[in-house]
Amino acid sequence: MSSTSCDDLGRLIMRLALGIFILMHGLSKLFNGIGGIESMLNAHGLPAFFAWGAYIGEVVAPVLLILGIYARLGALLVAINMVVAILLAHSHQLFMISGSGGWQLELQGMFLFTAIALICLGAGAYSLGGRNGRWN
Repeated sequence: MSSTSCDDLGRLIMRLALGIFILMHGLSKLFNGIGGIESMLNAHGLPAFFAWGAYIGEVVAPVLLILGIYARLGALLVAINMVVAILLAHSHQLFMISGSGGWQLELQGMFLFTAIALICLGAGAYSLGGRNGRWN
């Protein structure tokens, strides 16, 4: 396998992993609603309608990543979603260590930094957009 195709395979794996894992959170919100997010936003003095952004960051963006179209935009939306989630729901854990010795926010951190890597790398050849597709 050439280094180029190996790079593209790595991008595909990152896109699929991030897209599928985030989409699972989005599907939960589709089936169970966003009332909890609305309450959290209200508690921080923010309008409840911002909760609808979770659907963009956790349903639309992951689909873009999985398909490999506008993947950089999808990754940016996931990154923004993760920053908002960390600030609103997990800020008290930002400097905490878990019982097993890891960072308390390692899952959120992995989602955020994988999204940032995909913003830099793009979708790659194994995508609907193709290697040189728009925003890929």
